[in-house]
Amino acid sequence: MTDSLDGTTAFVTGASAGIGRASAHALAREGADVALAARSEDELEAIAESIRTEYDVTALVAPTDVRDEAAVEGAIEATVDELGGLDLLLNNAGLARGTSVEEMSTEQYRTMMETNVDGMFFTTRAALPHLRESAGTLVFIGSFAGQYPRPFNPIYAASKWWTRGFAKSVSAEVGSDDVAVTVINPSEVRTEFGAVYGETFAERFDEGEVTEPEEIAEAVVFAAEQGPSMASEIDLYRRDKFELFGKFGDES
Repeated sequence: MTDSLDGTTAFVTGASAGIGRASAHALAREGADVALAARSEDELEAIAESIRTEYDVTALVAPTDVRDEAAVEGAIEATVDELGGLDLLLNNAGLARGTSVEEMSTEQYRTMMETNVDGMFFTTRAALPHLRESAGTLVFIGSFAGQYPRPFNPIYAASKWWTRGFAKSVSAEVGSDDVAVTVINPSEVRTEFGAVYGETFAERFDEGEVTEPEEIAEAVVFAAEQGPSMASEIDLYRRDKFELFGKFGDES
């Protein structure tokens, strides 16, 4: 059994590019109204206009830095007020710093943890009362790095281990309220992510070489459509991931 997304409302963080942008399009294609949250208002406006034109749904622009708890709370409340509720939160915003513990500055550490950890906490806290009302779905974008050790980027990995542990524990807390919680763990995704390594994953990998953002977006739709059960965890890896992981270590 699956639930239709027609007429539902989704709040998407990190919506200005990559997985967030692809997911907003995929959810709108299935009939969901979407609120787009990220820091870049101009990019959000362009995405919102394309969604409205292509799918004939409502697309709100919510310029938001997920590290700012007041801004997050305001964006969630504005979405609920304007669209009449909230059925899905996609916790997607995140960043990575490809440095060792010794080389990482305190500023870099705090920025990454505030985004990857605090940001997911703030959005989850603000959205949960509304998801309880709608028997909605909470989706976290985790990572292969949140399941296996990362010798070259332990802080990013730790933030994704936190994401996975937080999501599982939130699921235990709100499952009896009929709220579904799903963690999606990609390996490399061909997006603008990874620029801190000197080049983005979109520049580093050719089309078809690694996972595309649209594949993750389809997993988000799949998670949102489940009912009365839920997809607790979805792993999406490149097909040769474990072979390369064994030889060279994780690069996701």
